[in-house]
Amino acid sequence: MTRRYVVIGGGAVGGALTAQLVPSGHDVVLVARGAHGESIAEHGLVVRRPDRVDVVGVPVVERPEGVDLRPDDVLLLTVKTQDAEAALAAWAWRPVEGGGLAADLPLVTFQNGLLTEDLALRRFNRVYGATIGIAASHLTPGEIVSPSLPPAVGLVWLGRYLAAPDTLQDELVADLVGAGFAAWSVPDVRAEKAAKLLGNVGNGLDLFTGDDDDRDRVRTLLRDEALAVLAAAGLPLPPGGELDRGAVDFRVLPVEGHVGGRLSTWQSFARGASSEVDYLNGEVVLLARRHGVPAPVNEALQRLLGPAGADRSGGELPSPSYDELLAADRVLV
Repeated sequence: MTRRYVVIGGGAVGGALTAQLVPSGHDVVLVARGAHGESIAEHGLVVRRPDRVDVVGVPVVERPEGVDLRPDDVLLLTVKTQDAEAALAAWAWRPVEGGGLAADLPLVTFQNGLLTEDLALRRFNRVYGATIGIAASHLTPGEIVSPSLPPAVGLVWLGRYLAAPDTLQDELVADLVGAGFAAWSVPDVRAEKAAKLLGNVGNGLDLFTGDDDDRDRVRTLLRDEALAVLAAAGLPLPPGGELDRGAVDFRVLPVEGHVGGRLSTWQSFARGASSEVDYLNGEVVLLARRHGVPAPVNEALQRLLGPAGADRSGGELPSPSYDELLAADRVLV
């Protein structure tokens, strides 16, 4: 295989991609910073699975200057949405062996929300959007938890962004399938990105307190608002507004010592990292304001978690109540 994958970001998604691509025989370079990157470089990436613990050896660099880019490289951008702009700016103008720039290489965006693809297209000529559904988590330096098993370690829908489908997207999907993912080549990945956002607007609820009935009511309100906003914005959705999993049986299995079910927003708060709430619920709020559609519950969630995500000096997880979100809906009524 001549294609090399440069995975930019070693968290749950980047770690899971690396943990599957390397054992499948693919050439991979992982970009990971701080204690996480140092631990992987020294000991390998520890992957805790339902049936075993793997240690995956992979070359690790901390920043773009550590990689001598090749013409056959594919960049996989797996940082969180709030970190995408800085990463894109840092990578786009790096030289490529034999001439050209990283901006000439294919770039695959794995972020939640609807922002990153346009940020990437400003600099990169070939942008492929990837919508990923995966239960992986990253809380400990040098380690990820991957609680699903092949043939569906995760679900990926991948397509060329704002351009006609091409053979490369099919090849990338084939690589992912061969590495243990269920993956599909799609004609317009914007639809899959929008469908994923409908589920992501409830990510922050992992941090709230209250009973299950209130949680379900709030989740429905968040999704209904997002659905109305996407319709007003004229954004495409897959048939039925749902991601099409085909006949894939995607299972999340128990992993010893791991508490499952905590989504990416909770993981960011638990690690003391920045939060993507401004690019999930905040995305809904932005589109609502542009198109004159109310989205009070999404706005309330953003306002409750936004300040808590910006100031992490206390080190404690926020724990607002569902009542504060239900109150926002009652005010509108």
